Formats: sequence, C-alpha cells, structure tokens
Amino acid sequence: MTALIHPQLPLGFEPGELFTFDSFVAGKNSVAVGLARQMAASGYSNAAKSEQQLYIWGEPGLGKSHLLQASCNLAAKNRHTVCYLTHDEIHNQTTDIFDGLEQIELVCLDDIETWLVEPHWELALFDLINRMREKGNCLMLASSHSPDEDFVKLPDLRSRLAWGPVFHLQDISDKEKYQALSFRARQSGLELPENVADYLMKRYPRDMFGLFERLSVLDKASMAMQRRLTIPLVKSVFSDEL
Repeated sequence: MTALIHPQLPLGFEPGELFTFDSFVAGKNSVAVGLARQMAASGYSNAAKSEQQLYIWGEPGLGKSHLLQASCNLAAKNRHTVCYLTHDEIHNQTTDIFDGLEQIELVCLDDIETWLVEPHWELALFDLINRMREKGNCLMLASSHSPDEDFVKLPDLRSRLAWGPVFHLQDISDKEKYQALSFRARQSGLELPENVADYLMKRYPRDMFGLFERLSVLDKASMAMQRRLTIPLVKSVFSDEL
C-alpha cells in the first residue's frame, strides 16, 4: 500500500506493517495514543477532528517514532494524504522541503531536536505550523525534549509548539513490554516464550527500541539456524556481549 501524497509534492510515506496502533502498548500513555489515533482517523474537516496539532516527547526508546508511523499508517489506510519526515530525510536539505506541506492532511515530523538547530529551520517550522493551522490539516511532532526547553531559541516557535496537546511519554511496565515483544514476534511468525523475553529484559537494555532490534536479530538467526527462540539461542547470538 502506498500513501497518497499531493501530486506536486515528492514526499510521502511507505506504510510499514510493524508500526500500527494494535502493536503499540500504551500503558500510562493511553490518552496520548487515543488522541493520535483520533487525529489520524479523522476526516480532516474542522468539525470532525478535535485537535490539529500534537507534540509528544520523552527519552529514546519509548515509542515516539512508532506512534507517528502508526498515525501515518492509519491515515494512509483511510486514504488521507500523509508525510513522515525524520532527521535522515531533512539532513542536508534546505527549508524548501517544507514548501507546500500544509496541503497534506497529516504531516508527522520526527526527531525535531536533531534538525531544529539553526535559526532558519526554526523560522521554517514556525511558518509551517501557521500554514497547517490555517489550512485545517494535522501536524504531529516528536522530540526527546519538552517544547519549553532551551533547544528552541525562537520564543514564538516555542509557544506554537504548544498550540496543541503536549504529552510526555512514560515508560511501560515489564509486563507491558512482554506484551509488546510478543505481539511483534507474532507479526514475524515467531513464538516468544516468556522466559526468553524475561531473559532479554534482564540482561540487555530495556528500552523498547533496543528490545525490538534484538528481537529482529533473533528472528533472522532463528530462521537461518532453523531453531526456536530459546535462551541458549539468545546466548549464542549475543555471545560477544556476555
């Protein structure tokens, strides 16, 4: 499935099956997740949506990128135009990359603290927020920092980043992490025993991004070796870290 984009804009979003709301374990973040889902699923008429802008922030590994991509997935599934931009797409580009984005129904900007480092980028984002609001389309932003922190130098931009709801994502419990890992494993056709998940969470970094990365490595190793996911398999794959 290819997301719809404006015909004169070369930007789009290639939906990924792994990044959905069903695979996102909300935990204490249910309000933020519910609002993101509502915005992504709306008909993009002023009467249909409750919010036009959402800002989520928190430490790496809490699922900010997952939440933005899940929103794009849902919007694209509903035949809305979407655009998802990260540091990789914006790095070495000019601010012209924002030209015309207000015509897209859902724009998601990730990792903003990594590229919002020069005054001209702050002005470009400031202008985009104004244009999105005027056009009536939706904007989601994600960062490792709160919008009122010093990484934003332009006072007017700082205030506009908080025009919509601002949510600080919270870590989920170990039980919820196991649920998320199990769901991701099933998406790949794997069975993840609880003792293996427990071993991963006790021996290695516990953020969800890191856990998902390790699960992906184990998935490939399991297929290559034709072995089930077991603790001995984990030890053999990550033996250099023991």
